[in-house]
Amino acid sequence: MSSKIFSKPLPYIALLIAHLIWGANFVVAKITLQEFPPMSLALFRFAFASLFLAPFFLAETKKIKIKKQDLPKLIAIGILIITLNITFFFEGIKRTTVINASTLTLTIPILSIILGWWFLKEKIYLINLLGIAVGFLGALLILGLPQIIIGTASAQVLLGNVLIILASMCWVLGSVVAKPILSKYPSLSVTAIAFLLGTVTFFIPAASEYIKNPSWPIQITVLGILGLIYMTLLSSISAYFLFEWGLSKTNVAVANLFQYIEPFVAAALAILILGERISQTFIIGAALIAVGVYLGTLAKAKHHHYKAHRI
Repeated sequence: MSSKIFSKPLPYIALLIAHLIWGANFVVAKITLQEFPPMSLALFRFAFASLFLAPFFLAETKKIKIKKQDLPKLIAIGILIITLNITFFFEGIKRTTVINASTLTLTIPILSIILGWWFLKEKIYLINLLGIAVGFLGALLILGLPQIIIGTASAQVLLGNVLIILASMCWVLGSVVAKPILSKYPSLSVTAIAFLLGTVTFFIPAASEYIKNPSWPIQITVLGILGLIYMTLLSSISAYFLFEWGLSKTNVAVANLFQYIEPFVAAALAILILGERISQTFIIGAALIAVGVYLGTLAKAKHHHYKAHRI
C-alpha cells in the first residue's frame, strides 16, 4: 500500500482529510451544543445539508427509480442513522467527555460483527468472539464500571457514555439495513433521503425546545454559527464526498483503516481545547477496545460501513 500512497497519494489524502474532519467534529459538537439546544442543532444541520444535496439528488432521480417496497427500509435507515443516532450522540456528548465518546465509538466494528452474524448470517470465528469479549470489557471500563462498583461514578457522565453506546448501536443497525439497499441505489440518494427524513423528524422536538426557551436564538455567538457551518458543510457534506471519492479510488479495507485516526484527533483536540484529561483506567479500556477490534475483525471480510453522518 505504501508504494501506492507515494505514486497516487490523492485518494489517501482525501480519506485522511475526511477522518480528520470527523475526528474534530467531536469537539465542535461539544462546543456548539453549549449554544444550541440539541434537537434544534440537529434540525438546522440536516436541513441545510439537505439543501446542499438536493441538486445532486434531483440529478440522480432522473437516472433511477425508487421501488415502493424499498421505502420502509429507506425510512428505517433515516430513523436509525439520523434521528436516533444523532439524538443519542448529541445528548451523550453533552454529558460525557469527548475522549470517552470518541473512544466508545470504536465499538462500532465489534457491534457490526455481532449484528452481521445475527441478522445477515455472516460467519463468525472463535477469535472474533474473543475479540468481542475483550472489546466489551474495555468499553465497560470506559463506561465507568469500576467507579460504579466503588460508588464514585458520576451519574451524568455514566448516562452520557451509555447514550454514546446507544448511538453506536443505532448506527450499526442502520448500516445492517442499509447494506442491501446500497447495492440497489447510489449512496448519495440513500444519504439525501436520510437527511430529509432527519430534518422532518427533528422539526417537532426543535419546535418544542423553542417553545420552552424562545430566547435561545438571540444568545448564539459567532462561535456557535461557525460550529453549525462546520458540522453542515464539512462533517455532513465535504467529509462524505471526500470519503466516497477516496473509497472509489482505493478499496474498503484501506478506507476503513483511516477511521482509527478519529479518536486520536478528538482526544488531542479535547486535551488542548477543552482541557480534558486521560486516566489510567481509560488507557487500559482504550487498549482493550483496540485489541478487541483487531481480534473481532480478524479473518472477517471488510464491509463498507455507511459513513455519511456517523456523528
